[in-house]
Amino acid sequence: MIKGVSAVWLPVSDMDRALDFYGETLGLKVTKHDGDWSEVESDGTTIGLNAKPSESPAGDGGALIAFGTDGELEDEVERLKGQGVAFAGEISEHAWGRIVPFKDPDGNDLQLYAPPA
Repeated sequence: MIKGVSAVWLPVSDMDRALDFYGETLGLKVTKHDGDWSEVESDGTTIGLNAKPSESPAGDGGALIAFGTDGELEDEVERLKGQGVAFAGEISEHAWGRIVPFKDPDGNDLQLYAPPA
């Protein structure tokens, strides 16, 4: 029986760029950095950043991480846009919450998520 998420990691082609994006742009805490492997923490979940060989496929692999916010979704979108993050669309409304998709510098799918009011 599945008990929960044991690990989450994303392939990255440039560790320094990935650490800048996840640490500085998104504001997550970098908890480990060791050459080809780094970790950031998001609200108690550790996300591993795994350097990959240049011939490995990048992005659009079906994995997705949704980040919650500690404020209004619109405010966080504007903050990230100011940091150069491009969003693939507008905030969409659903019965289960609100989301807005974007990608990291390696093309990995990410979202901002807010639960229903």
